[in-house]
Amino acid sequence: MSVNIHPTAIVDANARLGEDVVIGPYASVGPNVKIGARTFVKQGAIIDGHTTIGEDCQIFPYACIGMKTQDLKYKEGSISFVEIGNRTVIREFATVHLGTADGEKTILGDDVLFMAYCHAAHGVILGNHVICANCVQLAGDVHVNDWAIIGGCAASHQFCSVGRHAMVGGMSKIRQDFPPFMLGDMVEGSLKVIGPNVVGLRRRGFATETISALKEAFRFIYHSGLNRSQALDRVENDVEPLAEIKELVQFYRNSTRGVC
Repeated sequence: MSVNIHPTAIVDANARLGEDVVIGPYASVGPNVKIGARTFVKQGAIIDGHTTIGEDCQIFPYACIGMKTQDLKYKEGSISFVEIGNRTVIREFATVHLGTADGEKTILGDDVLFMAYCHAAHGVILGNHVICANCVQLAGDVHVNDWAIIGGCAASHQFCSVGRHAMVGGMSKIRQDFPPFMLGDMVEGSLKVIGPNVVGLRRRGFATETISALKEAFRFIYHSGLNRSQALDRVENDVEPLAEIKELVQFYRNSTRGVC
């Protein structure tokens, strides 16, 4: 096993480093940190707390991972966690904080791109293949599901969820849940669903029939004049019952914050 630690880095003797991990100059790695094989921790990055980072990750300069939550409910001595999957990239000055309560986890999945100055607060969960562009700010217990993209400088209220394959435009204020497979942007000061994420879905190989069904569901939910419950009933009865349509309907029905 070969681990490359720069002479100026501070790595606690109890930290567990996988094969071919590289720790750059002035980086700091705490005693309860586990880093998977071939991960690079670049100049000045800080990794602390009960933090696990997967294989083939890149932690860029001055990122800060596993520090105490900013939640005022945190009680000193609580043990919480950060878990980061494989092949995830965390860019410059991004922050990923520990959970608040004992056992709570902040999780970034596999193949995530978490760009510069992004923030994941306590209990945030990002699925796999999520992209958060520069300066995205995620408050506590936000869930962003697989393949979702959030544009630069967007911010989310606590406890909101963003569905799979959704794309939320830059500078958006996410106050409620945002549905899967949809595209959203700010309109007159509010985040609006403007239709299916057609370009993203095509790029990921979704069939033309699936995209057409999502367009039909969108029209029922947002342009039929029906209330939300009636619209969802129409979607269930009148739109091809594809897996994506069922997922979309369940997302609305299961939401506790309401959907944009």
